[in-house]
Amino acid sequence: MTSGERGSLRDMAYEALKKRIIEVDLQPGERLVERDLADELKVSRIPLREALRRLAAEGLVVLVPHRGALVSPFTPADVRDLFDVRESLEVLAARLAAQRADAQGLGRLTRCLESARIATESGDKAEIAAANARFHAEIVTLSENTLLETMMRPLNARMQWLFRLTAELDPHQQCAEHTELYEAIADADPARTAEFALRHVVSGRDMALRLAAGWAVTETDPVKITHARRRRT
Repeated sequence: MTSGERGSLRDMAYEALKKRIIEVDLQPGERLVERDLADELKVSRIPLREALRRLAAEGLVVLVPHRGALVSPFTPADVRDLFDVRESLEVLAARLAAQRADAQGLGRLTRCLESARIATESGDKAEIAAANARFHAEIVTLSENTLLETMMRPLNARMQWLFRLTAELDPHQQCAEHTELYEAIADADPARTAEFALRHVVSGRDMALRLAAGWAVTETDPVKITHARRRRT
């Protein structure tokens, strides 16, 4: 197998597993058995392990030396921490976007907003989560702050996962808040944009934490979880 072929298989395995984790087909705390996954994805162990390492770098997977891997056992505390970071970094990104976005950048943000509206009308929860994550990621891009982009990039997958797990939140309300945020950025009003961005993040916090308490795993120790030999059925 050439390095290019292995890279292609690695990318395929990464995208497939990432999608299944975000859509909660692979649930928080679930053990990932390499042999089973290699059979399901029709790849060898080497590209699969490379894909798992990439997912671990994004916080979606935990690798336990000599024991294997599992889907990160997210807890309400993890969700709280994610919101704490979002309240600071996303507000900063939005404020900078209002200061720096040009016509081309606003065009990209318009397309992200329209995609989110279409997804909302379709009722497709997975696509709603993906579209909302793209909207937020584009605002970070519009900030034109390389350090901020570097800090936020590892959070993108976790944010999409969070949007998917909190699908019970009113998608129409989220879309309305995104529209409000877009208009403030387009008006080049940093103060109003920062206010709307903070309000938008805070508005989903309490419900997300309540939902997190409902699906939180009881065992969060990766070593204990990976000690189990059971496979997915």
